[in-house]
Amino acid sequence: MSDLTIIVPVYNEEDCIKNLADALDKFISQTDFRTDVLFVDDGSTDRSLQYIEEACRNRKNFNYISLVRNGGLSVALKCGFDHVKTELIGYIDADLQTTPDDFHKLLAHAGEFDLVLGYREKREDSFVKRLSSRIANAIRKFLLKDEIIDTGCPLKVIRTSFAKKIPFFNGMHRFLPNALMMAGGKVKQVPVRHFPRYAGRPKYHLFNRLTGPFISTLAVWWMQRNYIRYSIKSSSFKDMV
Repeated sequence: MSDLTIIVPVYNEEDCIKNLADALDKFISQTDFRTDVLFVDDGSTDRSLQYIEEACRNRKNFNYISLVRNGGLSVALKCGFDHVKTELIGYIDADLQTTPDDFHKLLAHAGEFDLVLGYREKREDSFVKRLSSRIANAIRKFLLKDEIIDTGCPLKVIRTSFAKKIPFFNGMHRFLPNALMMAGGKVKQVPVRHFPRYAGRPKYHLFNRLTGPFISTLAVWWMQRNYIRYSIKSSSFKDMV
């Protein structure tokens, strides 16, 4: 059976860590996949790292990396991708608005697809978050011409070989499906549950939820138009297929 590492980026989510660790334990006990967990503390200034250390100390399949300073979600994900050695990578946010239990739904398709991503059927977010997501999704779909329903859903399973070759820049976490499809990967979308925020506060407001995604969308639009692809017709190399 394929191995899985679940990456959990964390920034100031001290009130969620214990319950999240318990939820991850429950998933691990029920799945046939041999599963590890990798917390990436993105320079938290609260007690998140303390609780992460406690969770890892009591569980042999839990590990963590603590970054010197807060770099953002794309930085935390890139760090996690760089350190994973299993065949598959799972990704979930630490805020408990999605549940590890829904990894079962995604993993059912992991053998056939290179990226399986959730989409939130019923958003349990504030009006501002829903509005900004709709605007950002409309802009992305207009420019990128894709069929991705919910690129911001923080529940994904990706084949590690693809994750490690995706070009990363700040904001790239929003465009993992696009980057993977540019590289020839196959993508599957699966409905998942969404819950009200358990504790803490959102880290973004309307302005920074729109300006960053718009700039990133332009960067991905440029990449799509200039991505290098070629097919070899023949070669003198005897070992080349």
